[in-house]
Amino acid sequence: MLTESLILSGILFAVGVAGVLIRRNAIILFMCVELMLNAVNLSFVALSQEVGIEGQVFVFFVMTVAAAEAAVGLAIIISIFRLMETVDTKDFNLLRW
Repeated sequence: MLTESLILSGILFAVGVAGVLIRRNAIILFMCVELMLNAVNLSFVALSQEVGIEGQVFVFFVMTVAAAEAAVGLAIIISIFRLMETVDTKDFNLLRW
């Protein structure tokens, strides 16, 4: 059971990394980052069966960070869409020097 969970977690994390590297839509990037965080949560829960309850405690911290990131990230995406009328990352350069 542990091996299958870790393999699934690795696959989910790899899909998230591929989505971040390949796609240019800010909403898709945002969803891929959330997918990577969920993959880490899955590995924490899977490893907590072997190591102890500490893995499940870390899941709550990751979920808190993910919720804060979702609120702030979505607000930033909405404000960029209102300003530029697009969420394609190659069409805006607000944070570049």
